[in-house]
Amino acid sequence: MNFIKRAWLATKAKKGRTALLTLVTSSILIFVLAGLTIKAAADKAVENAKKEAGATVSLQVNREYMMKQAQSSSSSSSSSQPPKMEMPPISLATVEKIANMSGVKSYLFTSTTTATKGNISPISSSSSSSSSSSDSSTSNNSGGPGGMASGDFTITGVNTTSNVSDFTSGTNKITSGSDITEDSANNEAVIESDLAEANDLKVGESFTVKVTVDDAEKTVTLKVVGIYKSSSSVTSSQLQNNASNPSNNIYTNLVTANSMKGETDTVDSATYTLSDPAQLSAFAKKAKTKIDTEKFSIQTSDQLYQQMLSPLNNVASFSKNIVILVALAGAVILTLIVILSIRERRYEIGVLMSLGESRLKIIGQFFTELFVVTLASLVIATVAGNYVGNLVGNQLLSQQTSAQTSNRQGGPESDSSSSKSTQPPSGRSIPGMNLSSSAISQINKLNVKQTPESIAKLGGIALLISFAATILASIGIVRMKPKDILSSN
Repeated sequence: MNFIKRAWLATKAKKGRTALLTLVTSSILIFVLAGLTIKAAADKAVENAKKEAGATVSLQVNREYMMKQAQSSSSSSSSSQPPKMEMPPISLATVEKIANMSGVKSYLFTSTTTATKGNISPISSSSSSSSSSSDSSTSNNSGGPGGMASGDFTITGVNTTSNVSDFTSGTNKITSGSDITEDSANNEAVIESDLAEANDLKVGESFTVKVTVDDAEKTVTLKVVGIYKSSSSVTSSQLQNNASNPSNNIYTNLVTANSMKGETDTVDSATYTLSDPAQLSAFAKKAKTKIDTEKFSIQTSDQLYQQMLSPLNNVASFSKNIVILVALAGAVILTLIVILSIRERRYEIGVLMSLGESRLKIIGQFFTELFVVTLASLVIATVAGNYVGNLVGNQLLSQQTSAQTSNRQGGPESDSSSSKSTQPPSGRSIPGMNLSSSAISQINKLNVKQTPESIAKLGGIALLISFAATILASIGIVRMKPKDILSSN
């Protein structure tokens, strides 16, 4: 009789054994498939996150270079005044060369200065109003006491406000008019809503501020083209100086800010967002070849990228371990069940061998019986795999995300030290440098779906488990002679 036919008859005859094998094999394959689909979903989420999160490379003035210049200037001067740090401008041509490199998704150029009040009044506290007036005769390009910017207003020149971190994170929102773009005309400004309301300014109206260029005071007229609402909190230190108050931050294009500083074609800093965070190191290395590394420095930040991917990578790693452990445990369990089953069928095996049936065909019969069970289990696992995969995968991701959030909240010192490295000498943060975690939504759910690839892998693993279980279970019995088998029964 054909061994395949014998396998089919044995499978039908031993319904209890077949049901037990189907139940055990289905359980094994369900968790194997869950692991495969979770890993596939996590890998897909990682790829999507790479495109969404990006990574930033910033070009800034080297702080050590500024300190050396300040100390050198102080030592050569007979004045007893402390060293004064001055930020050398970065050539616009240099930052544009880096912006034209491959892999740049977006970029932000920033040029910052301060101005004093003209025909509008800044938003100020009672303690800062007096100090502000005393600063009005101070140069706009100098820092105030303690490194804090002097003046009444901060003028932030940018190539586009849409790439400023406060706007991308939603801290600042345009409520009226338009934002600053590369096509914005000179002397156009976007101002904060509280400043607009306090001075009764609307889109289309103009106002004046005063700046000091080459020791000469100059009045600059700016036209309001947009009004934004800022939801950022104000610290007590910011209230000590009007220019540090977020409500007094006025955005213009680069040309306008530079003209108010008495400069042309320069920026204070440049921030580049890359389309592929994996290229961060290579991009930074190449960018360094285009700058004077003594004066300027390249800083990289893929904090958001790593922060967002860490739970996903943990889930992918854990799901891979699930597949390996369940597959190994499944092979062991099936082997033990098949061994017990074969021991019960010693007489049948002895009769078949005495009738001249080859050992290979007897093993083939056992494998066929297990293969039929495996096919039924594959169908059950395919039906239940999505549900189990989604349940387990999202639970794992939730736990990993919660653990990471707890770790971040428990480590403020590291966050603080990181933010210090991106602060310019003026004491104000560079727009676009301090990336907020709200800028990119946290991935807190996996879209676990079966794919032909995952089902094909499951089929391969199922066959491998069945084959290994059959071979291991048959080793002892097929080595015996028919006479020994029959005489022992």
